[in-house]
Amino acid sequence: MAAEPKVDPMHQFTIEPLFGSDNWSIAGHNIAFTNSALWMAMSVALLILFVSGGLRRQLVPGRWQMAVETMTGFVDSMLATSVGPNGKKYVPYVFSLFSFILFANYLGLVPLGLVGLHPYTFTSHFSATGVLSIMAFSIVLVVGFAKHGLHFFSLFVPHGTPVPMIPLIFVVELISFLVRPFSLGLRLFVAMMAGHVLLEVLSSFVITGGNGGPLLFTIASVPSFILMVGICALELLVAGIQAYVFALLTCVYINDAENLH
Repeated sequence: MAAEPKVDPMHQFTIEPLFGSDNWSIAGHNIAFTNSALWMAMSVALLILFVSGGLRRQLVPGRWQMAVETMTGFVDSMLATSVGPNGKKYVPYVFSLFSFILFANYLGLVPLGLVGLHPYTFTSHFSATGVLSIMAFSIVLVVGFAKHGLHFFSLFVPHGTPVPMIPLIFVVELISFLVRPFSLGLRLFVAMMAGHVLLEVLSSFVITGGNGGPLLFTIASVPSFILMVGICALELLVAGIQAYVFALLTCVYINDAENLH
């Protein structure tokens, strides 16, 4: 009797080379074009397409232009609140970061499985979210040292700290600062991966219950399917919130570099 196939909730995160690029390499390093790279490219293309609609500068903006202007205004307001007047110059970067993550999260939720394609959420990999975090952290370091020089280290000694406590507080604050890129990328990675794993597990309950007869279908499949619908709605909310949180924390970290708060 053939074994019943099982649903592997982690298979959806497998990185696979596409278009026969398995053996592509430069200087001994594999440069295969993977499914992760494909969905990154799709997110970038979608971002470029979205922004292009806001470049028309019509006197009476249409819906597309209004959407772009609303999002840029949202990012500009976020930077103004977090950084102040100096935050204006970071709008292009934070807007691109926020939109890129937002589109990536939502592309991974598109039900393309209905037509035989499997969407891929590359923000469910720490290798992707970690790079985005390191980029933001690098900007903070470059801006901090370029603007304040060695005085940037005063960030690790809060104002009013008693002199005997300075060495200890400095070490604690420095460690907290160095952990930022890790925690920033980990938060997005965990949130996106957890939701997708849960949906895959529930889908296995639906399939198993459907193959197990009317009783098991009623007990397992129906409640699991109802729960899946609710979690899908929650995932749509989480996808937007995580993009916002990533951008907001980036603004907060930039504020530290600009204002040493």
